[in-house]
Order: sequence, then structure tokens, then C-alpha cells
Amino acid sequence: MVALGFAVFAASTSAILVRWSQAPSSVAAFYRVLFTTALVAPVALLRHRQEFSRLRRRDLFWAVVAGVALAVHFAAWFESLDFTSVAASVTIVQTQPLFVALGAALVLRERITRATVVGIVVAIAGAALMSLGEAGEAPVADATVYGNALALLGAITVAGYVIAGRSIRQRVSLFPYVTVVYTACALTLCLLVGVQGHDFVAYPAREWLLFLAMAVGPGVFGHTVINWVLEHLESVVVSVAWLGEPVGATVLAFVLLTEVPDLVTVVGGLVVLGGIYWTTLERHEKGGNTGG
Repeated sequence: MVALGFAVFAASTSAILVRWSQAPSSVAAFYRVLFTTALVAPVALLRHRQEFSRLRRRDLFWAVVAGVALAVHFAAWFESLDFTSVAASVTIVQTQPLFVALGAALVLRERITRATVVGIVVAIAGAALMSLGEAGEAPVADATVYGNALALLGAITVAGYVIAGRSIRQRVSLFPYVTVVYTACALTLCLLVGVQGHDFVAYPAREWLLFLAMAVGPGVFGHTVINWVLEHLESVVVSVAWLGEPVGATVLAFVLLTEVPDLVTVVGGLVVLGGIYWTTLERHEKGGNTGG
């Protein structure tokens, strides 16, 4: 649980780093994942080389699928912000715990209790409140069906990424798993950058430092630690805790960007934290913690 809290906080730095970056969002996402891969792959090759040869085809296949799903999540969510409001996009993407709960029950046979559903709904309601606090910042006044559909795709794909991680991490070590996932994700994002026609290299030194910071913070200490946590905690707990990311981002924006949140955003953040606490406490009491 401590590692999960640390990982969510590390992931919260992503919004700040993206805000500071002036590179296209798909380029920033690509280099974030590429540099993260470069940081974890040597550990996997030096300490777990033999495990790669023992990977079952099924696990390898689904790890690649998880990587592609993560890439689609990044691409769809970022793209949705060009067609719908920040409030609509963030709220729809943050419905991912519902899809994780459904997938966990159908695929992983994780038992979802009524109390867990209450915690999920409370956390998502808090996230929706936080989004309403940002409604005035929407790049487009009227939400479109296309933008909302992209945000929904982002929610579904990140849920698939979490469920795949929960399943495979029971059998595959952390570094071999994330190396395969991040490689598949980076290749998918590389293809996207090429299709969009963005330049791959013409960026100042400041941007490259931000790309590296995205890899170390949200990448290694965020997503990689979350993938470690998935070996020890149920996917529903992890996905609901992930809703704490906008709360952490709001706090960091206040400290680093002097962006003062309004009352609605603060109340929404407290509701999110309440939903996370309720869900994790309930799952712990029901034996949801499987180790660690």
C-alpha cells in the first residue's frame, strides 16, 4: 500500500512535466516510454535474461497487448482534449475502475462486493467534481461525440492494461514484464508520431530533460512500481487508487505552478481520497491483499 501511494504520487508529476513541455503530446509520450524502456531493459537483460526464453507465448502475447493498450490510452486521451472539454475528457477517462472491476470479475475471477462498488462510485464522483472545477479551461466549448468516444477508449484501454498486468505479474518477474510492455508501447507510439508527421529530433535540450524526467518520475517510479504492486494487490484497489493522480497533480500545480484550485476541486479531491480509503480498507478487511 505504501508503494502504491508512492507510485500514484510519482504518476501525478506527469501533468506538471507535460505542462512544462512544448513538444507535441504524442512525441512527449513516445520519448517518455522509450526512455523508461531504456532504464528498465538493462536490469531485465542482466538479471532475468533466462526468464525471457522461458516466457510462455500466451504471456508474451498479452504483455504486448498490454503495451499496445497503454499506447492507445495515451494517444486517445491526449487526442480527446482537442475535441471535448477537459471536464468531460477527465471524467470519462476516470471511469476506468468500473471497467477494471468488470474485467477483474470476468477474467480474473476477483470477487467484487457491494461495498467495493460504493467505494468506486464515490471515488469517480469525486473525480467528476474535480473535473467540474476545471470546466472553464476547456479548449472547446461544446463536447463532441468523437472526443467523448476517444476518452472512453482511453478508459477502456488503461483498464485492459491494469487487468493484463494483474494476471501476468503472478507468473512473470517485474522487469521482464515491463520491458516487453514498454517496448510494445514505445513502438506503437513511434508509429503514431510518424503517421502524425511530427519531427523526432528537432527539440531543444530543455525538452530532452523533460522527456527524461517523465521517464524517471511517472515512468519508472510511477507505472513500473504500479506493475510491481499488481503482484500483491487486487487490480480494483490499484485502479481506484490511481484516481488519486489528479489529486496529487492539483497539489503539485499549486506548489510548482501557483495554480490555486477552487473550492469545487478541493472538495472533489477530498471525495476521491475518501473513496480510495473506503475501497482499500474494505478489500483489506475482505482479504483482498494477496501478499506483500
